[in-house]
Order: sequence, then structure tokens, then C-alpha cells
Amino acid sequence: MKIPLIDLKTQYQDLRLEINGAITTAIDSMQLFLGPNVQKLETDFAEYCDAAESIGVANGTEAIALALRALDVGRGDEVITVSWTFIATIEAIVHVGATPVVVDIDPQTYCMDPKALAAAVNSRTRAVIPVHIFGHPCDMDAIREICEPRRIHIVEDACQAHGARYKKQRVGSFGDAAAFSFYMSKNLAGYGDGGIVTTNNSDLAKRVRSLRDHGQATRGTFSEIGFNSRLDEIQAAILNVKFKRLQKWTEARRRVADHYNEKLAGLDLVLPYEAPGCEHVYHLYTLRTPQRERIAAALTMAEIGFATHYKFPPHTHPACAPLGLNNVRLPVTSQCANEVIQLPMYPEMTSDQIDYVCKVVRDALS
Repeated sequence: MKIPLIDLKTQYQDLRLEINGAITTAIDSMQLFLGPNVQKLETDFAEYCDAAESIGVANGTEAIALALRALDVGRGDEVITVSWTFIATIEAIVHVGATPVVVDIDPQTYCMDPKALAAAVNSRTRAVIPVHIFGHPCDMDAIREICEPRRIHIVEDACQAHGARYKKQRVGSFGDAAAFSFYMSKNLAGYGDGGIVTTNNSDLAKRVRSLRDHGQATRGTFSEIGFNSRLDEIQAAILNVKFKRLQKWTEARRRVADHYNEKLAGLDLVLPYEAPGCEHVYHLYTLRTPQRERIAAALTMAEIGFATHYKFPPHTHPACAPLGLNNVRLPVTSQCANEVIQLPMYPEMTSDQIDYVCKVVRDALS
């Protein structure tokens, strides 16, 4: 039984007629520049995230960078985040001219450790980017308690956490702004790149709208040097079709995770953790074990897809050496990098597929 890490083809076949129709309608209208599809997605997604506004942009990386830029974060400022993330989080900080500072993570949720954050804050700290990693929300109460009295901006990196809840509130509305990605493998995904910024600050929203479109305050009037970072109308048409299914898909992901948890219980594995008051959306189903290589070999032999995010955390890469990050000590991050493995996770997974994956994992450990 050949099982991919994520099955984009099956999902597309289920939606093929509707998606193709939406694309055709968008092209036929020739309103391809911030048209009705982008506007609808912005309205619906803001409401979904309990946010006042959302602004469609080119991708998740630029969603973070544009939010930071709109908050006037730049040269001379430090931005604290984690290295248990894709390099894009750090990349966005560098793109606005600020200095990234990385702190360690909680060993259960894999999210930013508030104690490590508190220890890293100083007079140069201008912003914090908590990453809702793998679909689990960060401890936003603790993070806000550290940041708000010091007037430190919070930009949530929610690129893997569409729909995740912290104390019944969806991520995307806890900080000054939040960034989401619509990359093809995300829980809500287009067929290319795309992103969105959510915020409850109307002034910030207005500036992000301007910055994404070359700094135009009004059509033809450029108030500042901006970016070419508009969400594509055709991608928005695809996302609008998929958005209607997001909650159903989230519930399906949670059922897949529950099935995994039941079948893998009792093994020498650290299963995914869901903190009290949180709702995990399982962008990735992540195990931790010193026996990772044995499991990986068994999955490869059985033609089962898997991943090892983040086997090499971004602060260890050559690109981060000039930033002074290579020598940062992050013991929990390092341990996770040596032990995590992600199993197949997508809403369309069948019980037989899950059972087969679990049998291969069990046999590998026996």
C-alpha cells in the first residue's frame, strides 16, 4: 500500500469540477488584479480568524515581512522568534533589516518557551514572532504578558495553523498582526504560492494594503517604496472553493490524529501533545523517538511518505552564520531535531491507510 505524506491528487479529484469552474470564471471575467475573489477571501478569512481585517499577499514569508514593515520594525531592532520553524520566519526578519534572535521551545508543544522569551527580551527588542508550529497554538497569554507591558509588537506566524484555537479563539487575532501561508501543502492551500495578513488594527491593515501594491496609498500615488506582493486572483478563486471545506477538513485531520494516537499508544514514542485549552489542527502529525532512523527505514521500505522537520533547524545553516546564530545553544530544539519524524497526514486518509502506517511503525520498533 503506497501512501504519500500528503495526498494532493485525491483532494483535487474531489473538487476538480468546482475548482476548474472557479478558475475559468476568474479568467473569463479578466478581473485578475485584486478582484472579487481576493476581496471575498479577505472578508471571509478575517471573519474566520476573529480578526477585523485581512490582506491577501504573495506568500507567507512576505506576510510576515509586510506585517513587520507596517509596524516600522527595521534596522537596529531585534525580533525574537524560534529556530523550530522553516527558515522563512527568520528570513522575513532579515528582509526588513532587523536582527533575528532565536530562543528555545517547549518540549511538549514545540512552540516558543515563554520563559526563554522572557530571558531574551532587552531594550532593543521591538517584536516577537511566536510560531504556531505543526498546527498547535503557542501559549499566547504568557507571551502577551511579557510583550504588552513593554510595548513589544507580536506578529503571529500562523502559516501552519489555519483554524487552530487557543482558549476557544482562533489564532490570527492575538497579536498586532498574523501571517498565514497558502502554499500547496498547507491545511488551506492554493496551487502555487499565496499568503494573508490578519489584524485588528485598521491603520496597520491600510499600510499593509499599500505596501503589498508598490506603496500605493491611492491608485497612482506612491506614498512609500513598497513591494510587488499581491495575492493572485486565480489562486484566490481556488482558495475560496477550498475555504468552504476547511472546518470539515480540520475535523478530519483531528480524527486521523486520534486514530494514530490510539494505534501507537504504548510504544516507545512521544506522541503529539495538545495543551489544555488548545485545539491542534495537525498540519503535521509529529512523533519523537531516538529510533527515528529505524522507523524511517521501515517507512521507506513500505513506500510510505514521511518527513523529518526540522532535522537541521535554520540557525544551523550557513545562511544564518553571518547573523551570529550558528553558535546559539538551543538544547530542546537540538534534541527535537535529532528525534522527530512526521507520518502521513491529510483529511482523506482512510482507516486502512492509518492502520497500515501504524503496523509498519510498530514492526520497526518491535
